[in-house]
Amino acid sequence: MTALDIIPEVTCPPTDLWSDEPPLESDLHLQQIIILLSCLELLWRERSDYYASGNLTIYYNEEQLKKRDFCGPDFFVVLDTEKRPRKSWVVWGEQGKYPDVIVEILSDSTANIDRNNKKILYQNTFRTPNY
Repeated sequence: MTALDIIPEVTCPPTDLWSDEPPLESDLHLQQIIILLSCLELLWRERSDYYASGNLTIYYNEEQLKKRDFCGPDFFVVLDTEKRPRKSWVVWGEQGKYPDVIVEILSDSTANIDRNNKKILYQNTFRTPNY
């Protein structure tokens, strides 16, 4: 028996999770997200040290599949990370990084949740400096 035989197996939660966001509320929401992404791409065309997306799930709790404890902002940016395609943003698979900027596009049906529940989540759990 070696020392490796007595080390307990560590199970890590998955990091390759598909986004679980519902469809956008309207074409206007989609157009606004595209404008934000396009402007940022143009402004930072020489940079590769950020990730930006819209209507993509952020998994921030390793128990998220059991608790359905995840969120998908309309638009978000994470700085000091690799710019590459992702299925979702999985905090524990991204060195614990949360978004640096989050934008929610308000509508009559989402304004209350965006201004209250999501604001508290982004402020207290994500600690996102720009919302």
